[in-house]
Amino acid sequence: MKYKREGNQRMWVRPIFTQLQRHLQGDSLAIEMQLQDQEMFYNYCRISVELFDQLLSIVGPLIEKQNVVRDPISARTRLLVCLRYLASGDSMASISYALRIGVSTVSKIISETCAALWITLHESVMPVPNEESWLRIANEFERKWNFLYCLGAIDGKHIVIQAPPHSGSVYYNYKGTHSINLLAVSDADYCFTLVDIGAEGRQSDGGIFANSKFGQRLERNKINLPQPSAVEPPLPYVLVADEVFALKSYDATI
Repeated sequence: MKYKREGNQRMWVRPIFTQLQRHLQGDSLAIEMQLQDQEMFYNYCRISVELFDQLLSIVGPLIEKQNVVRDPISARTRLLVCLRYLASGDSMASISYALRIGVSTVSKIISETCAALWITLHESVMPVPNEESWLRIANEFERKWNFLYCLGAIDGKHIVIQAPPHSGSVYYNYKGTHSINLLAVSDADYCFTLVDIGAEGRQSDGGIFANSKFGQRLERNKINLPQPSAVEPPLPYVLVADEVFALKSYDATI
């Protein structure tokens, strides 16, 4: 589709990104893998065909677009774009060419789909821990790693970004890059149980933890920690971390 503006011809959609080209050369590879080679489909987006279909049924209603001027990109393709980006860490430009979708559209799809995934899944995938779930995590640490009374491992990860305009050194970290921080607590199976995302890269992991919501809830005894063990002397439950995090006790009483 094309339109003219002030005598200069402008394209609504580039010819290589039309819906026909996307169906012929963009979606076709994923469809072939889904139907004929499910192992390669898993390698492509790090999720099985069955789980992809289940996820699409959950998030699809939130990311499906209405047909107004032209046929919208389907919810299936939108989810595939997002999963491919998250699984591969590839650039949006590369995904744009591979799936025949404009770069700006790819960026918007990823942002909207990630938001929809969080809205629909966070309560079931990352619920607020209670005493029962903490004890279950501690049992897994003991069974798998021979580590008694451990509720999780905590650490931070710098995610490199392009510095926002006029941000100065706010996001500049000790590694010499600009970043935001992902602070997370993981269980014995490496799955996140608590996360804090978005702190400026200049902050230390210990400072981010102290200012995080779950750090403050831990300080106020609002995180449903189990009581110390019944052995003598009583042994407290712990989070394991590196030396950046100060060694500190928290009262588990209600």
